[in-house]
Amino acid sequence: MIGTGKTTSIGPQAYAGWRATSLGALTETLEQRLMLDLLGDLAGARVLDIGCGDGALVRALAARGAMAVGVDPDPAMLAAARQRDAEANIFANFLEARAESLPFPDASFDVAIAVTVLCFVPDAKAAVREMARVLRPGGRLVLGELGRWSLWALKRRLRGWLGSATWKAAQFRDAGELRKLAEAAGLTVTATRGAIFYPPAGWLARALAPIDPWLGRRATVGAAFIALVATRPKDR
Repeated sequence: MIGTGKTTSIGPQAYAGWRATSLGALTETLEQRLMLDLLGDLAGARVLDIGCGDGALVRALAARGAMAVGVDPDPAMLAAARQRDAEANIFANFLEARAESLPFPDASFDVAIAVTVLCFVPDAKAAVREMARVLRPGGRLVLGELGRWSLWALKRRLRGWLGSATWKAAQFRDAGELRKLAEAAGLTVTATRGAIFYPPAGWLARALAPIDPWLGRRATVGAAFIALVATRPKDR
């Protein structure tokens, strides 16, 4: 997740390559563990993963008993997701769609998730409004985004300045900015957490990973990955 980002300019091979590195495997494990911890019990829940990429998180959701649906704008990603699902004997629904225009009726899901999506969406406010719209009253939105204040963000900005189209277009945010997006969509923020406090170096990642969850419960500044949980108010 954090090494690539869910954008149509990056294909399934880049995801696989990132996970094949020790830094990528460790980083993705910590991110996914944080997201699943925040999601809690999902048995029987209707869950939408927005910007699902090759479906890694959707498979984890389905394995926990969720009725999971993944959407992504990239057909190649969706094809990879379906293939990996079939290989794992876990079958979820995958649809081609963008975060700003979700093809579902109001109040269709108990939980909506978006991981490293808003940083690549031109209109993040519209995307979060759509996420809130498809939530049932009392439903939860869980966002995972690339943090503004980290060595990872600095490295990505440098790559953007040097010509990387992916990172030139990326928008990094802090916890306060994510909170404002959620609240502007009518949601109530209930938790924020950080992850990936180590720099983008494999040996330092291995050394510091054991304390990463402890840091994430206490701060978001310095985190390369920020997670936020928000709830749609129940109808009065």
